[in-house]
Amino acid sequence: MWRKYLPSNVAALQEIFMNTEAGLQVRPGHCGDRPTPIEWSIEMNPPHTPPATPDRNNLSLLRRREILHVIALGSAAGLAACGGGGSHGGAVIGPGTGAGLGESPAAPPPAAPGAQSSATPATPAAAGGTSTSNDGGEIKASVIDLRLKVSNSPDVSLQVRDWQPSRNSGPVFVFLPGLGANARSFDGLAAGLSARSRVIATSRRGYGLSDKPLPEKTATQYYDVDTLVADLKAVLDALGVQRAVLGGHSIAGNELTRFAGLYPERTQGLIYLDTTFDYTATPDSVGEEPPKNLLLEEPKPTQEDARSLQAAIAFARRISKNWGPVQEANLRDSLEILADGSVSPGTPSEVNDAMETAAHSYSPDYESVRAPSLVVTALPSQPRDMFPWLELPLDAKTQESVADYISIFRRGRISDSNRLAASLRTTNRLTLDNASHGDFIMEREAEVLRAIQFMTWA
Repeated sequence: MWRKYLPSNVAALQEIFMNTEAGLQVRPGHCGDRPTPIEWSIEMNPPHTPPATPDRNNLSLLRRREILHVIALGSAAGLAACGGGGSHGGAVIGPGTGAGLGESPAAPPPAAPGAQSSATPATPAAAGGTSTSNDGGEIKASVIDLRLKVSNSPDVSLQVRDWQPSRNSGPVFVFLPGLGANARSFDGLAAGLSARSRVIATSRRGYGLSDKPLPEKTATQYYDVDTLVADLKAVLDALGVQRAVLGGHSIAGNELTRFAGLYPERTQGLIYLDTTFDYTATPDSVGEEPPKNLLLEEPKPTQEDARSLQAAIAFARRISKNWGPVQEANLRDSLEILADGSVSPGTPSEVNDAMETAAHSYSPDYESVRAPSLVVTALPSQPRDMFPWLELPLDAKTQESVADYISIFRRGRISDSNRLAASLRTTNRLTLDNASHGDFIMEREAEVLRAIQFMTWA
């Protein structure tokens, strides 16, 4: 019943990301600028059988499917465990084994023997380049763009970005994007971590510049969790990475947990970036009715918005709270430019459907996870956090609808996050208020980066 009440095309053009600077205060009881490995907390003070092929020219297919479908099909989980927008608010980070979360204040190494070694540059002259932060500034980091072959049946190569540190004194980080996003969504965060660590970001099969095989025999063929985990292992093998801290946004939590269970010796740590406890579970907020207000439905793009790449970018800017180089790079790698200059979604709907079905059929085994974990939760608070297209000031009815929607969402999201943290053995938590499921990695980049750096990885 929930599906029809969700925004019809929430943040239509993929994941939206933005940087922001943030202050950080370390509480007493710490040694220098690094917390003790057992108990610590940080106060952040940021500033203010597949369906028929669809019409590929219909830009409305460029939905941010995380918000609409990723969490549950036809259930309240669509609100309980997925996105809003992002602003600036208080954040608390600390051990996840204590009380539950409540409302917070308003050129690569050679391939290992036997591994796939057919890596070829995906884009020219990438080595030795610089990364661009979302505020437009350059961050000196050598990044190499690759295509790595991970499967022969069918042939599948993945888009991989590999940041090389100027001095390697930290763990290797590997990041997996949320549904609909690609490796470019981590450009800012990866550049920040690459000062001391090697950072790798991938576009899973079906997305970005990775190959996109269509399911043939079953609805989820080529896109089940075990296949995606095998892809991840193939990437690590090809790049000679024996152990890594794995970070995953949203739906990628399934892949993180499965990989950690299968390969504990290769899992140095896990970063759950606003992921869901279990996509097959019924959320606590299932009985709550969301408001019915057509103004909460995101404006749908028109054919004019699809006439060119620049038109698509302009549309994305109009309906987005934040926009910058990282969002644009992520969008560009998600679109296909046709012969007449118009654009269409780069990912076929059959692939999206296969990914969603597979994700909602998988229940993670957290008992198998031994590595330390960081659980990051994004909670929307303001109208623009979830509905940035609404014109302010809001009329009384719409204001009430938005408040009710956000309230229901927050309750469900908090409950889900508590369940996730309680299921992990060694967990620290970062809660970002006034934040969004899709935007927080970039909009709140400083806090996320600092939380990762403060972790003691195994």
